[in-house]
Amino acid sequence: MTAPKLKIKKGDQVVILTGKDKGAKGEVLKTLPTESRVIVQGVNMMTKHNKQSQMGPGGIEKKEAPIHISNVALADPKSGSASRVGYTTLKSGKKVRVARKSGETVE
Repeated sequence: MTAPKLKIKKGDQVVILTGKDKGAKGEVLKTLPTESRVIVQGVNMMTKHNKQSQMGPGGIEKKEAPIHISNVALADPKSGSASRVGYTTLKSGKKVRVARKSGETVE
């Protein structure tokens, strides 16, 4: 089975729609297309307890956990609010993503 195509890419600014971090904004650090999840900077933080080893010290580490793609929306480049993603073709023939709310291109 092939991975579904995600409309949100690495480096995009997104808004969290549901959950404990609802309303938070952040940058997408990584996409996991096979799981339909993304990792957003500073959102959905979890604590990981690491055991001490020869490679490094142990301790408690805070890191971002993946969040489902349906719980995030692209932040509109104009207003910063949540927006859906669409596609359009420029006169040069290049296909680009656009924010549905304002019509601005997303890069």
